[in-house]
Amino acid sequence: MPFYYFGGMALFFFAVQVITGILLMLYYRPAAGEAFESVEFIMTTVPFGWLVRSIHSWSANLMIFFAFAHLATVFFLKAYRPPRELTWITGCLVLFLGLAFGFSGYLLPWNQLAFFATKVGTDIAGAVPLIGGWLLRFLRGGDRVGGGTLSRFYGWHVAILPAVTVVLLALHLLQVQIHGMSVPPQTADEARQRRPMRFFPHFALRELFGWTLALGVLAALAALFPWELGEKADPFAPAFQNIRPEWYFMFMFETLKHVPGGEILGLEYEAIPILLFGLAGLVLLLVPFLDRGVVRTGRSPAFTAAGFAALVYIVGATAWGYRSLAPVYAVLATGAVVAILSLGTRRAGGEGQP
Repeated sequence: MPFYYFGGMALFFFAVQVITGILLMLYYRPAAGEAFESVEFIMTTVPFGWLVRSIHSWSANLMIFFAFAHLATVFFLKAYRPPRELTWITGCLVLFLGLAFGFSGYLLPWNQLAFFATKVGTDIAGAVPLIGGWLLRFLRGGDRVGGGTLSRFYGWHVAILPAVTVVLLALHLLQVQIHGMSVPPQTADEARQRRPMRFFPHFALRELFGWTLALGVLAALAALFPWELGEKADPFAPAFQNIRPEWYFMFMFETLKHVPGGEILGLEYEAIPILLFGLAGLVLLLVPFLDRGVVRTGRSPAFTAAGFAALVYIVGATAWGYRSLAPVYAVLATGAVVAILSLGTRRAGGEGQP
């Protein structure tokens, strides 16, 4: 089934990230006065530098997309239940780190859009109750977005985040190797009659075909739709108009954008959705322990409905954030929501059936 390969595709794009990232590091300079010029040099002077940067940017987006898809698939298939609790937790943490990769890497070209988007993003972090001020200064390396922020983001992006991700990925893949590939609850009885398929070498070999196809698609995207550089960041320029985060943060950005000003019980209204997003992330991590189904074929309609509602909200809010770009996005968003509704309804209806 195609959804079995979402995790492998995310792993493939992470490997592409590592390779292209190392190549970009050979020329990139993480200083406010040189970062933009070094990226410009990569794109205009270094042979195939523009292609390497485009592949790096496109693969980052595709990696996060397939990580999201893999997480949703595992959730609805109930593959987080015993004995795969640790597999689920490490997978969630890797997804969170992928989002951190995207946020930290967004600033590195040091262009106008990245500068002001980072300012907005760190301002949101500053609204967290109690620790907001400390968190803001920790992210920025001071009170304002500047050279210190760029140096910090670069260090996280190329050293700390990769090191932690590799450890978690190794643990995640080890768990998959130990427990084998999970199967849908509907086919559980049939699967018990066969030996579980190990990730390596059997499943990995099957992934090679998908990886080859993904490489071709990635090369086509990078060549036909190269990543633009924009204008160099100017901290004294007026705020960049129509600031939008990357698509994987759009649902949060769109939610916060519609929160009115004011306070309730000493808590700013903006802090409420921020706390809810944090709580949702914690609940996501603890799903294997909150869902007490003793076997994977057991019903848990409340969790299925909650996951389904969250998925519809994320897709809908993301599409709404892009509504002004072109009418076709509204059509695509509607189709995506309908497809999700159909899939979720079918999955919920078949849950627990042999």
